[in-house]
Amino acid sequence: MKLYKSYVQGQWKYGEGPGTSLINAINGSVIGQVNARGLDLGAVLKYGRDIGGPSLRKMTFYERGLMLKSLALYLHGHRKKYYPISYWTGATKSDSWIDIEGGIGNLFAYASLRKKMGSQRFIVEGETIGLSKGGTFVGQHILVPKEGVAIHINAFNFPIWGMLEKVAVNLLAGVPAVVKPASATCYLAHDMVQDIIASGILPEGALQLICGSAHDILNHVESQDVVTFTGSASTGRKLKCHPSIVSESVPFNMEADSLNAAVLGKDALPGTEEFDLFIKEVRREMTVKCGQKCTAIRRVIVPTELVEPVISALSAQLDKITIGDPSREEVRMGALVSKDQVNEVLGRIETLKKTAEVVYDSSERLSPIGKGCENGAFLSPVILLENQPFKNTAVHEIEAFGPVTTIMPYETIREAIELTHLGKGSLVSTIATFDPDIAREYVLGAAAYHGRILILNRESSKESTGHGSPMPMLVHGGPGRAGGGEEMGGERGVKHYLQRTALQGSPSMLTEVTQVYQPGAQYKDPGQHVFKKHFEDLQVGETVITHKRTITEADIVQFANVSWDHFYAHTDITSLEGTIFEQRVAHGYFILSAAAGLFVNPDKGPVLLNYGLEECRFTKPVYAGMTIGVRLTVKEKMDQEKRSDEDIAKGIVKFYVDVYDETGETVAIATILTMVKKRDQS
Repeated sequence: MKLYKSYVQGQWKYGEGPGTSLINAINGSVIGQVNARGLDLGAVLKYGRDIGGPSLRKMTFYERGLMLKSLALYLHGHRKKYYPISYWTGATKSDSWIDIEGGIGNLFAYASLRKKMGSQRFIVEGETIGLSKGGTFVGQHILVPKEGVAIHINAFNFPIWGMLEKVAVNLLAGVPAVVKPASATCYLAHDMVQDIIASGILPEGALQLICGSAHDILNHVESQDVVTFTGSASTGRKLKCHPSIVSESVPFNMEADSLNAAVLGKDALPGTEEFDLFIKEVRREMTVKCGQKCTAIRRVIVPTELVEPVISALSAQLDKITIGDPSREEVRMGALVSKDQVNEVLGRIETLKKTAEVVYDSSERLSPIGKGCENGAFLSPVILLENQPFKNTAVHEIEAFGPVTTIMPYETIREAIELTHLGKGSLVSTIATFDPDIAREYVLGAAAYHGRILILNRESSKESTGHGSPMPMLVHGGPGRAGGGEEMGGERGVKHYLQRTALQGSPSMLTEVTQVYQPGAQYKDPGQHVFKKHFEDLQVGETVITHKRTITEADIVQFANVSWDHFYAHTDITSLEGTIFEQRVAHGYFILSAAAGLFVNPDKGPVLLNYGLEECRFTKPVYAGMTIGVRLTVKEKMDQEKRSDEDIAKGIVKFYVDVYDETGETVAIATILTMVKKRDQS
């Protein structure tokens, strides 16, 4: 019998005493045993802090992003081996695709953030904040990696996605992880972690795995740690109140199962595309993973007059679902994770039936396809109807975590919104409508109670990822019952693992500390034009002060003719009365173009191209007869990898462009982005 070990402190270890059997959800056979009893979890966390943390923090965001990309490519190459194991959890091929390839996709998504987050070991956040009249005392926020570990307590339904969507974020942030998958399906996470460790891509201590009960792990958390939890709201609340979490002020991110709702707009009548899309979406959310999703649709809120058409259409869709062994091609819905879970769902259904009526249940016809399935954890989809959802509130409080949903009627869109509110906070809701007024009213009324809202209609349906699919660059979480937390969300998610610190000092000192030029800092003499220097040779703060140019009326008129920008302030001096302009004003884009003519070095050199502008502002009108000059300063440098052996080795350099007039006052500010060749082409 296979023993599923934990990977801790650089070793694979099995616990003391008898283990717990892991059961195949399809046929009831024993897969193996798991046991973490006796592991010193305090030492496990310390190992992550002492060994994994320093190794990750030595790397820049860019290097950590490349690490994630390498890991994603490696796992993508091994992905097919995980499908047969995933079937044991009761997941179909499409369910497994979400878990396996969706999880790997999160690694790819977070790897791509490296280009945005830069080549430092920290992030400079926001603009410089002036703190004094003379400009010699300023403030700047930075974000640095926390020096603890990320402890991920995951649910049973997505053993791979649940792990990778979290570790992608903390690893990019520079924080090591200890992953505790739910024991029922930990064998799938275990086999992937085996491959991750074997790859050697992650530094030692960056990832540890606990298979089995994590018993006293929260007793050992410290203030620099971060704990995340995915699972039931009741369990999450207990963990969130753990004495060590409270006393150490440990950030606790909770993503709890919630009573998510789908609302059918009054315009989405039978025969419309929106009605059909709505039925398809509800059916999918009932049957994908057998409804064992934190984002599954538990409440179906429809206009009173459309209750019967919705029941009829949804029942017809469910009649087509083939249930059985998920490894078989014709099967569209597999099993729940265990027979215990089946019994729990049936118990919840019985409670809901005290006020709600069952309008669809194919249990009598249930005959799962496949050898040994008679011993599996199979359950028929069930639809209930609650005709008095404002009076009978159990449907807003009790979740049957399986292929179960409840239909309820509404009279007005305001009523529909109020029904969603009764769930006391959800991860996601859907509004199916082609009417923008309905969509707007729903979004503005429901948003405070939901982490995400899908507006479902014909315009986006072909490309929509659907109600139940959180996306890496969007936040995943919700208020109230849903846990009050946020996961993923792109750069927002990474910041959960970083400490925000306010720096105060002179612009020159903060420039040196942050390696991002702070306006007002002392200029450095580059010795030659900065466009003649390779990427490695440029230093933040190096500045070229250009010669000057006097703007003429002819310049303004000619630019209007070339650009076709004949805005009155540039071309019609008789229309200036009552405006802020004293005379014909130069186009802002002409001033920027003229500035480029002053600061660009025309000779061929290391600068390969200019590909963008950031934070361009025109701060003072420029009239004919005024003289402008430019201070061009190296603002920030960002490394870039070669895409192939033939590619040119290069990096991205941001230049701060300060255009000023004859009085020394700034008239325009911009940041330009350039691609600069490296001296070293290896």
